[in-house]
Amino acid sequence: MLVDTHCHLTDPAFAPDRDAVIERMRAAGVGRALVIESRTDLLPVTLPWAAADPTLAVVTGCHPHDAGRWTDDISAILEAAWRDPIVRAVGEIGLDYHYDHAPRDAQRRIFAHQLARAVALDRPVVIHAREADADVVAVLREQPAARVVLHSFSSGPVLRQAGLEDGWFFSFSGMVTFKSWNDDETVRAVPTDRLLLETDAPYLAPVPRRGQRNEPAFVTHTAARVAELRGVSVEAISASSTANAAALFWPGTA
Repeated sequence: MLVDTHCHLTDPAFAPDRDAVIERMRAAGVGRALVIESRTDLLPVTLPWAAADPTLAVVTGCHPHDAGRWTDDISAILEAAWRDPIVRAVGEIGLDYHYDHAPRDAQRRIFAHQLARAVALDRPVVIHAREADADVVAVLREQPAARVVLHSFSSGPVLRQAGLEDGWFFSFSGMVTFKSWNDDETVRAVPTDRLLLETDAPYLAPVPRRGQRNEPAFVTHTAARVAELRGVSVEAISASSTANAAALFWPGTA
């Protein structure tokens, strides 16, 4: 079995055939998926929908793009959601200095707030980091008890080294199959017990599905490439990454 630890199944791209996408996921041997829901207005629909399907769970939080729109109401909505058993992590949260859709000071403040709440509620955190590695590391190190997932890892040496040193999880997406991918070293360096797989669907479809809408079933291609780069079998990568996801997001379950 595989786990897609990061997908956006409530994205409008899946509106025409969401149920079929989930069926293809199961048929491909992907037994669980974590659905990222960054829109608080959709939580009243997303949470019960996911709770009705034993293969799904939710991750929610204020994305750095939306940090400038943070309000007390949003804070209260997220606090309630993070206490819901179907929500398995806080995210994706972090910093994005590429697009700068929100002021950087607001991004850092809201990131730090959510990180602290995740630690207090004993929830893992799923991190978005783009062109902000040093500041992401600085904020994360303010909360050494945080259980950190570096989502769709493609960052540079600062975040890479901090993650390896501080025991953070690295999640690899279809980017590792791209011709432009140039960081095989990190794929090999991550300890077996801290490696996760994801699609980030509907984005980042892996080879040989480039140009298509990505979906959770395609995490099998990422697993195959990670196994190749690490010189192990696909079965070994499937077993270890699934065990890691279960221990982190569904502790106490098989």
